[in-house]
Amino acid sequence: MYSRSSGILLPIISLPGKFGIGDMGKEAFEFVDFLHDTRQQLWHILPINPTGKDNSPYNCISAFAGNILMISPEKLFEEGLLEENDMQYLIQKNSGTAINYNEIRLLKKNMLRKAYLNFRTDFEKRKELYFTFLGKNAWWLNDYTLFKSIKEEKGYHMCWNKWEYKIKHHDSHDIDVAILHFSKEIEFRSFVQYIFFKQWTELKTYANNRGIKIICDMPLYIPLDCADVWSNQDMFLLDEEGEKKWIGVDATGQLRETPLYDWDRIKERNFDWWLSRVRFNLNMFDIIRIKHFRKLKSFWAVPAEENINKNVCLMKAKGEELLEKLEKELGTLPIIAEDVKSDLAEVEKLRERFNIPGIKILQQAFLSDEKNSFLPHNYPLNSIVYTATQNSNTNIGWLKNMSSTEQENVRSYFSSGWIHLHKKVIETAWASVARMAIVPMQDILELDSRARMNTPGIYEGNWQWRFDRKMLKKKQWKLLRTITKKYNRQRKNQ
Repeated sequence: MYSRSSGILLPIISLPGKFGIGDMGKEAFEFVDFLHDTRQQLWHILPINPTGKDNSPYNCISAFAGNILMISPEKLFEEGLLEENDMQYLIQKNSGTAINYNEIRLLKKNMLRKAYLNFRTDFEKRKELYFTFLGKNAWWLNDYTLFKSIKEEKGYHMCWNKWEYKIKHHDSHDIDVAILHFSKEIEFRSFVQYIFFKQWTELKTYANNRGIKIICDMPLYIPLDCADVWSNQDMFLLDEEGEKKWIGVDATGQLRETPLYDWDRIKERNFDWWLSRVRFNLNMFDIIRIKHFRKLKSFWAVPAEENINKNVCLMKAKGEELLEKLEKELGTLPIIAEDVKSDLAEVEKLRERFNIPGIKILQQAFLSDEKNSFLPHNYPLNSIVYTATQNSNTNIGWLKNMSSTEQENVRSYFSSGWIHLHKKVIETAWASVARMAIVPMQDILELDSRARMNTPGIYEGNWQWRFDRKMLKKKQWKLLRTITKKYNRQRKNQ
């Protein structure tokens, strides 16, 4: 049944708190309470996998593991795995709101090693849950913990395809030797993942019990230097040395760094990795948004040896067969298609075939005339409207920096002054027929461009923004609660 709802886009790392980065502790639970109290039903987070050197949540080093930077020191203290002075050290070393990743990584790793020693000291009362976790997750955890251990010894700058030949290609004898050599590190990393998923499960359960569903992005592609590529090389278009044979090309002609899938081989494997990945994500989250959904149908690529944008080939994917298998297994697919740059009829047909909603971004609605598909009067019911995304400017930043054409179109559309226009943008999204409406937290807080989460093409200063509780004013809380009721997006019992 069609149900209207609304929510907030906010990564976990952007939550407030005293430990230098947002985590799954007290502030996360209080944010769930904020969503509940303002009548929201959705919390859209960004991927929570461990990241690479650029800190982007979309460049994960595992499609399954959790990002240890999001582990809550307070919850470790509550479990008796840390002492109070361990937390005080973290507080003293971290001030301000912007995330200092280099410092946080070192401090969190030291903290987790202390927690691990305490865990081992009092192992008997915890071992049943721990071994249950290991047994359920061994299919990805074993490869990931070994991958991380090897990378730490060889240096994170070195991609797995530069490792010794037998390790690179999973020679069984050399892998067994490596497992023995890294046994202590593997145990530590397994413990860390156990803690991460324990804390995540507690947070998600709390959110669901308060009527909040979690949406999380699932990038279609994963980086080359990723545990899942290393352990599933046959599933990608790679040569014998683990180098890319083909390079993807996006809609603007830009070459992409991520390896491309060998969809014929994926089909031969009966889509096993992909099915496991989607099942895993739908167990973790209530709804997943597939980034670059369009490329489940087809994608452009160029031979890697040319490394220039010519002789581009259109290659077919087998996403429709994958979705058929998922639909047969799960019924209605709790999936959102993220590909705002695609207006291809075949992609629309793919979405409609599986009743998957697409997204509309209000900031892109004023670049052309009244036929623009991002304008609210053109939305289909089965769509999700975002005022902006993690890659967009804030509403206030956008309004201040838009082109003259946009300004003219905005004035004509809203027929109102500019003083409170950023609020009108949010209300317009809530008033639309789209089944879901989502706004970044920065726009509820009425922040300018300095609060951007990510600026595409800029490789420094991204993914660092966090908010402070003092930023949230009563009038903003009231606006969100009021428009959610006004436009019938609240839960039935509210």
